[in-house]
Amino acid sequence: MATAPVRSNAPDPAFDWRKIAYTLQVSRALDNLEETRLVPERKVLYQFSARGHDMAQIMLGSRLDRPKDAVCGYYRSRPLLLSLGVPLEDALGSAMGREGGYSDGRDIGVVFNYPNPNGAPALPMSGGVGAQYTPTAGWAQAIEYYRTVLGSDPHKESMAVVLGGDASVATNGFWAALTIATTQKLPMLFYIEDNQYGISVPSTYQTPGGNIARNLESFTNLEVFSGDGTEPAEASRLLSAAVDHVRGRNGPALLRLTVPRLQGHSFQDTQTYKSEDFVASEWARDPLPKLKSYLVGSLLSEQEWTDIEAEAAAAVEAAREQAEARGVSSPETVLRHVFYEGEMQKIGGQWTHGYTPPPSTDEPKPEGQRINMVTAIRRTLEHELEINPRVLLFGEDIGPKGGVHAVTLGLQDKFGIERVFDTSLSEEGIIGRAVGMGLAGLMPVPEIQFRKYAEPALEQINDCGTMRWRTNNRFAAPMVLRIPGGFFKCGDPWHSQTNEVQFVHNPGWKVAVPSNAEDAVGLLREGLRGNDPVVFFEHRAMLDDVWARRPYPGDDYVLPFGRAKKTREGRDITIVTWGAMVPRCEEAAKDISADIIDLRTLMPWDREMVLESVRRTRRCLIVHEDLLTGGFGAEIAAVVADEAFLDLDAPVSRLTMPDIPSPHNPVLLDWAVPSVERIRTKIQDLVEF
Repeated sequence: MATAPVRSNAPDPAFDWRKIAYTLQVSRALDNLEETRLVPERKVLYQFSARGHDMAQIMLGSRLDRPKDAVCGYYRSRPLLLSLGVPLEDALGSAMGREGGYSDGRDIGVVFNYPNPNGAPALPMSGGVGAQYTPTAGWAQAIEYYRTVLGSDPHKESMAVVLGGDASVATNGFWAALTIATTQKLPMLFYIEDNQYGISVPSTYQTPGGNIARNLESFTNLEVFSGDGTEPAEASRLLSAAVDHVRGRNGPALLRLTVPRLQGHSFQDTQTYKSEDFVASEWARDPLPKLKSYLVGSLLSEQEWTDIEAEAAAAVEAAREQAEARGVSSPETVLRHVFYEGEMQKIGGQWTHGYTPPPSTDEPKPEGQRINMVTAIRRTLEHELEINPRVLLFGEDIGPKGGVHAVTLGLQDKFGIERVFDTSLSEEGIIGRAVGMGLAGLMPVPEIQFRKYAEPALEQINDCGTMRWRTNNRFAAPMVLRIPGGFFKCGDPWHSQTNEVQFVHNPGWKVAVPSNAEDAVGLLREGLRGNDPVVFFEHRAMLDDVWARRPYPGDDYVLPFGRAKKTREGRDITIVTWGAMVPRCEEAAKDISADIIDLRTLMPWDREMVLESVRRTRRCLIVHEDLLTGGFGAEIAAVVADEAFLDLDAPVSRLTMPDIPSPHNPVLLDWAVPSVERIRTKIQDLVEF
């Protein structure tokens, strides 16, 4: 009996082509439903069509089948989500802002996340272009850590995949992640969809020559693949080669596939910046008819293709009915899940991997001589590294050098380069990879070398803080972000900034500002054993300050956030302060009967202690190093005025830095920073009011 001839481009049996065809039809039906009905009916407010990008994305998703694979996409990645198994009613309901789904109506429906109990999770996407790259690099580095340090078998062939458009390759996040992945030879696939436009801007404005693959051909430790994402045979071949390269522990790969964007950037985009001929050429490259031609006659009959199309349309219509039947979540629930409230997130943080904090006490047990804050922080980090293999420290110069303030000195020698390591000079990369590590169940402790240099990482900081809230407690990325700052022997606009209030304005972050060694131990350990992201502010002037020295409070000492401390008690005035201003306030008030309150944490802060004290002393002075306008003292003053106004015998007053950067010359610095003399004068003015 004669056998049928084998096609030279016969469909690769490694792919489930019927499922790919069905999912592609579902994706097209969803786009059509939204564009023809749901957007005009104002039931969907943000719509991004995936037509043209869809086939290759679905093929990619079908290859994410290892236990610890993960993927992070962007706003045009719904076909990938569908291939991972996201329920259609969730896909539509999220786009409609309904109850349930990706975020319970909190986030845009195209900003996806998917814990995926049956396969690779879709890590929380961002509304910012390029913000997906460095967290994915962090997940890839976590895979290597689990595999090589913790000996985890499920991680052996796993990989991290990130999707981005051709415009996103111009972002800091792309280049930061590329540096991380190649220098560390991480199991990471960069999947770039090149449709030649970033909204209306041609790709030649994003990268020279408009081809990132060609530009990166000589990039060390990076395997580059490039081809047509609309041709099923070519796309499947390239996808298989790229995935096999990464899974084979050969380092990262970049796969660039050219695809047409068959609709505008979003529903509102009319694409008038494209010529009619160019639009026609895009439609000529539509992958849907190409897939039909590829499969019908080889794997499927014409009738089977028609049946798949009808099956997909019916599934989407049923999903629409279910999605529209969903209500809108109760408005009062929108306040939940800013922080961990006892209900565990599905993915992220060491607690989801079986971690249980050791027994602790909030009562210090002083031992030995007084130590400075540098030693106290180092000893706390050392102890937690010893008892918890999920803790990792990293940042610029924290390895052999031990950090520019010597806080991590000797820790790399003791725990190895896998757990205490230097990074490239990229704050976006430092915090972004920490996000990915936190999502993977590690406890990252990144360091930003000086407060001012946190600015390039603010997008990642904000995205990390809002993650629990915007995914409605599906994902969280706990970490402890160490940031030295404030003045020292001199100042300057680059190394001496405080500006703690900016982190308070990033929802989801706890903020610690210890003034002494004992508090630093307790607050740092609380963050390292906790389940929320924490900013741990290390004031440079207090790291070796004599006043700040305290005996080590013990390896079990944990100080809860939101609990202030009265460093002195009195009856005539309440002085609220933190950080380097605490000893100055103590000295200024040594001859006055005053309550001096060291807040110790700004998010949350101890409102109850402050209000109780003000109601008793009937006067309030707030002293801080940050600028006057918009400083955290303004929040405290507003609360006191709002809730204790009738108890006051004098106006609520603040003493702060003026609204200028920190001056460099010590004489100018001393004039700008609140001094003991100025604090004393302000106290006297209020007491005598």
